Amino acid sequence: MDRNTIIGLTLIFILLLVWQQMMQPTEEEIQEQQRRQDSIETVQQLQENLQKAEKDTAAQLEVVETKDDSLALLRRQSAFGPFSGAASGEAQEVALENELFKVSFTSQGGRIKEVLLKKHYKVVEGEDGKEKKVPLSLLEDEKNKFEYFFPIANLPTGGVNTGSLYFDVVKADDTSVTFRATADNGGYFEQEYRIADGTYNIDYDLRFENLNTLIRQDADELKLNWVNYLSKLEKNTLYERRYSTVYFKPVEEDPDYCSCTSDDVEEVQNQRVKWVSNANQFFNSSLIAEQAFNSAVLETKMLPEEAKDLKLLVSEISLPYNHNQSESFSMDFFVGPNEFERLASYDNSLQDIIPFGWSIFGTINRWVIRPLFNFLSTFIGSKGIVILFLTLIVKLLLYPLTYRMLYSQSKMGALKPRLEGMKDKFKDDPQQQQMETMKLYREFGVNPLGGCMPMVLQMPIWFALYRFFPASIEFRQAGFLWADDLSSYDVFFNLPFELPFNMGAHISLFTLLWAVTTLIYTYYNTRHMDMSANPAMKYMQYIMPIMFLGFFNTFASGLTCYLLFSNLFNIAQTIVTKNYIIDNEKIERELEEYRKKPKKKGGFQQRLEAALKEQQRIQEQKETQQRKKRKR
Repeated sequence: MDRNTIIGLTLIFILLLVWQQMMQPTEEEIQEQQRRQDSIETVQQLQENLQKAEKDTAAQLEVVETKDDSLALLRRQSAFGPFSGAASGEAQEVALENELFKVSFTSQGGRIKEVLLKKHYKVVEGEDGKEKKVPLSLLEDEKNKFEYFFPIANLPTGGVNTGSLYFDVVKADDTSVTFRATADNGGYFEQEYRIADGTYNIDYDLRFENLNTLIRQDADELKLNWVNYLSKLEKNTLYERRYSTVYFKPVEEDPDYCSCTSDDVEEVQNQRVKWVSNANQFFNSSLIAEQAFNSAVLETKMLPEEAKDLKLLVSEISLPYNHNQSESFSMDFFVGPNEFERLASYDNSLQDIIPFGWSIFGTINRWVIRPLFNFLSTFIGSKGIVILFLTLIVKLLLYPLTYRMLYSQSKMGALKPRLEGMKDKFKDDPQQQQMETMKLYREFGVNPLGGCMPMVLQMPIWFALYRFFPASIEFRQAGFLWADDLSSYDVFFNLPFELPFNMGAHISLFTLLWAVTTLIYTYYNTRHMDMSANPAMKYMQYIMPIMFLGFFNTFASGLTCYLLFSNLFNIAQTIVTKNYIIDNEKIERELEEYRKKPKKKGGFQQRLEAALKEQQRIQEQKETQQRKKRKR
């Protein structure tokens, strides 16, 4: 190992140490994290105190109402105006269900209280330390809100929040329920929910009867306040957090979303909005207007990793109101899994909430990888075997590029004896050695980068698959070999401590096998290549798989399984192609024939040689000056 290599590796090691030191939290960050945790505990304590105070207040009001009903009525009229009659009562619960989900409603606010998905579960750790499956619900957090604000004149609060009203259940059967809040003029606000078999959709209709004289005349829209605390549903909360946020679609534009990695607010003003979706990694709750919402202000708030909830999503949605005696507004409320075909059936780009990626990567996932995977899944039950065949098909499709890469490597291998002889000839003159090496490449028509371009052309496929596995619900809780969930990391064995760089407290066997096969493939593929011009690369190609162990150790095991299969196919393709398909004697003849042809230097070749000559001249000038100094 020469001096430059040692210096290079030393610098890389120092860089890794500096990066590790920079990634460690500072004392201020640790204090800030503790402060946030204390704040969460304080807020939770305040919420508990508030709930207790509300119960005490309710009990006191009940006493006051018993003693003085007229005073209690006066208070409700002051707070709720024409809806004071609906401001007291008891919450009733109603449920609708089909074979896919069970939707529970509460008459307080006339809203959805919980949606239980019958075909899906979440995995939790039991008291015995073993994992077990429990029912999975959406919209179930007690802190959630889903309420409309009616602007009414002469009220201290400026209007009435429907979340504080107790609705009457005026209709309830197996497939529908209707909630009604009646005003003192005989008008009412009505919410009707309907479900059908075989779908996660809820038909959701609003009706406004004789409210035009109650709502302020200068108000041409009503506000919907939707506060949704997303629950942690996946084992790998790191990636669940990364793929969860608020999505929305302006009527005339493509879907957009709030940031997934930081607090963010998106104001969609002066544009009509077709839908708003609160999306987890694999599930979503989407409100879809039959026509359009007037506008929306959408916000995502990050919560500390140790918090009970994943994220807080807040949506303020404006609905049109025309002050007619009788009005209605129709919506669909989808609450269920991120299944591509089911979401695409709405024909409004709702399927874009599945985080397949954007631009070319998302296109490859949606219209190439996904259909191919679904086709294979129709007759192969195991998702792991589907990944195996998917890898085989991708490798066969990319084989022309692989062949070009291997052919270029074989040409470089054929030149290796000549390069070694040149290295010995000019071993004391590195500059001249580089110039002669470039001349040799030009003389025999060999491109030293020819083996790189096919790899670059394959990168869109690799990046697409990087997003495909953790975004596809088909891999969620699908087991293969030792992995019990191909959408999350596989655990070959657990560790009693956390590894650095967010590597987790476990060892992923798929990741480990990928690294080993990568090292084997790298050795076999480059053992005949001359890397004397850049010895550091010889070692970096072995160091990189080790460094990526930390990255892939917590990634979806479906991807690391694919990468392992890909390496095995690469090794097989390389052995077969180099030993049985490529004719090395023919390559020698081609090189000799090209060497005898007249050459014309291209512009790049001329500039490269000129740069090398200039570098050689500068080096010679420095050596001359150093010799003069020694003589003095």
